[in-house]
Amino acid sequence: MQLKDQVALVTGGGSGLGLAIVERFVEEGARVAIFDRSQERIDDAVKAFGDKVVGIAGDVRKVDDNNRAVAECVSAFGKLDTFVGNAGIWDYSKTMVSTEDDELSSAFDEMFAINVKGYVLGAKAALPELYKTKGHMIFTASNAAFYPGGGGVLYTATKHAVVGMIKQMAHEFAPHVRVNGVAPGGIGGSNLAGTSALSQEGIKFSDIPLDDLMKQMLPLERAFNAREYAGAYAFFANRRDNTPGTGAVLNFDGGIGMRGFGSPNMGAELVAKFGAI
Repeated sequence: MQLKDQVALVTGGGSGLGLAIVERFVEEGARVAIFDRSQERIDDAVKAFGDKVVGIAGDVRKVDDNNRAVAECVSAFGKLDTFVGNAGIWDYSKTMVSTEDDELSSAFDEMFAINVKGYVLGAKAALPELYKTKGHMIFTASNAAFYPGGGGVLYTATKHAVVGMIKQMAHEFAPHVRVNGVAPGGIGGSNLAGTSALSQEGIKFSDIPLDDLMKQMLPLERAFNAREYAGAYAFFANRRDNTPGTGAVLNFDGGIGMRGFGSPNMGAELVAKFGAI
């Protein structure tokens, strides 16, 4: 087992990709602290994994909750080797033109607070313990960190920001702590949440015909599930095989950049909104 005797903390670890990362880390021999906003999801994970995990309910946007998550992880398992910043939300590709003025500012604040600030606060909280173990940070980016069409302006901006954050942290924390990222594509069966500011709470990612879309968009012609993405995180956390890696973001998206996004004519939306000129 490649992660035997290691300890990880995973944000958003109670469901979706985060839960798959937790499962893979446990399979590889690690003990894992799950930091999630849902106590119910945490309880389910603890039932499934037993004493291999500990759960902490909290909000990644709050300094105190991030500090508490790290403290409870170390209290339970004695150390921290890997911090996985994974909690995030999507904007369901909401375009700028279709976003009302009174929605935009609050949606921006919500999206950046979770997708970027949550990572920064988690990294700050984890850094002292990772310094002790010469540990690792791994952050979930997205195909939207490199290409347009994987979300709206707000989501795409947050994921581009994450790439810059990874590179700067890798620069600042070397040689003591490695910092890398994984950029998945669309995840089959995901329960990725939308923004409350855009009234997206009732939308389900699982309702999107992702398999059909990916067949058209990806060279590999199918969607991938969360378990299939989780191995990339185990690779970056592995001290034996990934000692040279820092400041890297793995495009792990089914090769979407090899074919490109089949986007509609976005200019038509401007004409419909503002009229022909």
